[in-house]
Amino acid sequence: MIIKKFVPCIYLYHEHAVRNLTDTTIVDTDPVRLADYYCEHNADELIVFDMSEGDAEHDAALDIIKEICTRAEVDVIGAGNVKRMEDIKKLLYAGCKKAVLDYEKESNIEITEEVSLKFGKDKILISYNDPSVLELHKEKIEKYISAMILMNPHQIRETQAILSLPFFVQINQVALNKLLEIFAYESVCGVTGNTINDNVKEIVALKDLCRENDIPIESFQAAYKWEDFKKNSDGMVPVIVQDYRTQEVLMMAYMNEEAYEQTLKLGKMTYYSRSRQELWLKGLTSGHYQYVKELVADCDMDTILAKVSQVGAACHTGSRSCFFNEITKKDYEESNNPLQVFEEVFDVIKDRKVHPKEGSYTNYLFDKGIDKILKKLGEEATEIVIAAKNPNPNEVKYEISDFLYHMMVLMAEKDVTWEEITTELANR
Repeated sequence: MIIKKFVPCIYLYHEHAVRNLTDTTIVDTDPVRLADYYCEHNADELIVFDMSEGDAEHDAALDIIKEICTRAEVDVIGAGNVKRMEDIKKLLYAGCKKAVLDYEKESNIEITEEVSLKFGKDKILISYNDPSVLELHKEKIEKYISAMILMNPHQIRETQAILSLPFFVQINQVALNKLLEIFAYESVCGVTGNTINDNVKEIVALKDLCRENDIPIESFQAAYKWEDFKKNSDGMVPVIVQDYRTQEVLMMAYMNEEAYEQTLKLGKMTYYSRSRQELWLKGLTSGHYQYVKELVADCDMDTILAKVSQVGAACHTGSRSCFFNEITKKDYEESNNPLQVFEEVFDVIKDRKVHPKEGSYTNYLFDKGIDKILKKLGEEATEIVIAAKNPNPNEVKYEISDFLYHMMVLMAEKDVTWEEITTELANR
């Protein structure tokens, strides 16, 4: 059974978001802000079409796509301006979960096998207007493509008759009540285009309508109902909130039944405010949403642990975490969290770049510039190779540490973060 998705589309032209592929009327001068808006209103995924002209504009568009991918709480599909395998690589390296080959271009058809074998079938989609192209290249598409984007909503029936692959449908002028008819087609996995863009605030209501009609949609399926929990005297359950990446405890709040159901429905943490006596969608006024990654109940079923992606600060004071008032502390040796160590060292390096310190080796490297940094990085890489040939393993440890330090200097020089590195590694 194919899950049906609501997928807004951002059309990038001259670094702005425009109406669509044929209408360059500006919708928003800040495409990243628009992506945030779509995510806040329960988009299941995003498609970004790069309509840039020229290499300079293309590079600027890729920077925008990278920022969208970094901030978006949903998967991003990159499309447009693909002429060769390198363009697919750029989209994927920018953070897109998938990339699209435009099958209106013969050159894209020719590289299908190459990019699929290189990056994986699951990362490659095709877009098309005329289903006849599917008939011509049916065998190749079935073997190397995971999904499709139909740009012509009048060709749904023809597409499904040719291939059983899931496909999105771009719809620009379709009444909302027609969406159920489109979703009735078994192979349709989602809708995108202006109809979704213009009605993004209606996604929650549209999903409710889908549920009423037994259409499978993207949502959290809870293993436990509210009545399964042991409530306190006020009929509520305490919720401990934790950053899913760092495991940092961010806050504690309470849920009633309505808050619990709303959290599952929206995928954003919703609580009951005991002071205001009302439902509280975290981030609604501040923009500091908490996107649900996982909900876990304790052994007694009287407390919920929520692992979230936190936007901005969790605490109303502006602090990342509500837990910052130290009561007492006994000295102890903390086990080194590798990523935390990297982040702490990296923070010092970045601070040296902004606030130079006399006699600092790090500032010496920054002052000498990129060529010196690269030279030292190359030397340290060579030292690792030499150390690995020696019997003492400690030498390898020392040389790798030196290499990592110089690598972080390069990262600071090129504005690359550890989060970007770890995200890229996780996607390999």
